[in-house]
Amino acid sequence: MPGVIDVMNYAPFVAPGLSGTEYQYDEFQTMVRTTLRPLLRDGKVTTQWGRVVDVANPPTEPDPELHIDEAVAQLDASGCDAVVLACLKMYSYRSHQQLIMDMPEEVVAQAVAAAPDRFIGGAGYNPWRIDESLRRIETFVREHGFRYVYFHPITFGMAPNDRRCYPLYAKCSELGIPVGLQVGHSAEPLPSDVGRPMLVDEVAIDFPDLRINLSHTGWPWTGEFISMLWRHPNVYGDISAYFPKTLDAELVRAMDRQLRHKIMLGTNGFPLDRCLAELDELPLREESKRRIRGENAAEFFGL
Repeated sequence: MPGVIDVMNYAPFVAPGLSGTEYQYDEFQTMVRTTLRPLLRDGKVTTQWGRVVDVANPPTEPDPELHIDEAVAQLDASGCDAVVLACLKMYSYRSHQQLIMDMPEEVVAQAVAAAPDRFIGGAGYNPWRIDESLRRIETFVREHGFRYVYFHPITFGMAPNDRRCYPLYAKCSELGIPVGLQVGHSAEPLPSDVGRPMLVDEVAIDFPDLRINLSHTGWPWTGEFISMLWRHPNVYGDISAYFPKTLDAELVRAMDRQLRHKIMLGTNGFPLDRCLAELDELPLREESKRRIRGENAAEFFGL
């Protein structure tokens, strides 16, 4: 029986120094005054993976040093069997016109090689560099055992049904791996309409054999999120970026009913033990909790 699987974490889980450089950019300088304000203490922010950042003087270069033993120890301590390490590509299309997060697949590949039963590699996608991105995805799937692609269309200003995203869906279908993407509002100061879950509707229809994960609950369009998972056999969703006790009541009801076979646990780097404890406190049947902790993810990834 599958155990606990965190379907939404990132490369800094095994290399914490990859986080923090994002605070040199306008988007994160704004977020630290708004959506990320609770993280700010005496002018400093501690990233989800433990790197302390002086917001007025953030680091400009990532540190790719691996801490695999520490990461495995964290998994063991929290009772987690496996975690997705997504290589996030985040673009600044309004302020900087460049990637402001570009987590390297090479670092995650080393972690997957060291502990393939604990780490699930998730490649990234840059729709401004389609051919290059597709070549890298194929390389890391075929040669390094990656099982997933996660991308962030909202920071590129693109909807999931944009023509520049379709080559990714076709490549994932060809390789037989699932794809995930953020839906819902943008925590960054960016227009959020492209994050509406219903914009995945025609993608799910055009690629019926492609398993799709809608990440981050789709809030504030919770009804659209529920609709997508309910109507499409190939569409799943995770509850990452929110602690379970803060989830929309409509979503919690659906998690115990029509979505009990579709919702997956994800932390977005938040403490897994707290996420698990709060999930246990939700008014859900034990079967639903068990499926959300890991069984749905095992089906999604074909584990």
